[in-house]
Amino acid sequence: MPHFTTPDGISLHFTDEGAGTPILCLAGLTRNGADFDHVAPQLAGHRTIRLDSRGRGLSDWADPETYTIPQESADALALLDHLGLERAAILGTSRGGLIAMTIAILAKDRLTGVCLNDIGPVIETKGLGTIETYIGRTPPQKTYEEAARSRAILWRAFHDVPHERWLAEVRAHYEETSEGLALRYDPALGDVFRAGASSKAIPDMWPLFDAFEGLPLALIRADGSDILSKATADEMARRRPDMIRAEVSGRGHVPFLDEPEARDAIARWLDLLP
Repeated sequence: MPHFTTPDGISLHFTDEGAGTPILCLAGLTRNGADFDHVAPQLAGHRTIRLDSRGRGLSDWADPETYTIPQESADALALLDHLGLERAAILGTSRGGLIAMTIAILAKDRLTGVCLNDIGPVIETKGLGTIETYIGRTPPQKTYEEAARSRAILWRAFHDVPHERWLAEVRAHYEETSEGLALRYDPALGDVFRAGASSKAIPDMWPLFDAFEGLPLALIRADGSDILSKATADEMARRRPDMIRAEVSGRGHVPFLDEPEARDAIARWLDLLP
């Protein structure tokens, strides 16, 4: 499996499939490249690169102090350097979208476009509170089957999701062991998240969003999202009237990206990429 080593010596896992326009897929806070399993067929015909950020998936755990968006942005740029890519588009889910915003400030010339999956420059405190309840903690369920059935009940914003889809989700984010389900990420992420939440120091991220000016931009939002409000999405659209926008019904944070509304937005965004 392909890995590369960051300047500070951390081995990060990635996949690199297909040919054509490079699209760097960046996953959510505790998640990994499997976030993009469901949208992968639509990206056929493009070079699809998925990165497991440090501390997640098959990448090395690192000093928890490096679990920051600026460091993970530097890691994403280091991967592009490793692959010899001057530029790429980013499909960013949740935290992956925040990394895209940061790169737009640090190295906009490396971007050819950005598609944001249920994330914007204002993050709702309700959603942060939900994350705080589970991050860094192993689930009480002992098997994939139990976890899938539990998720179908607890994730109330998600409607009409087949059981097999929930099974795929929990398999991507936990490892089933004889002692129960183990996290596929460093539990120290929970400590880092709670320390940041307790500081209450949330920066103004609108300048980061505004840095996307001139780039093909799309936004996919779940109608049941507790992270990205409709008011924030409306303001994003006001600032970028050309932004492709989709509202995915029957989904919470985050859409799977194979819903009809998401597929349409992604298709239109892909057509705009150079």
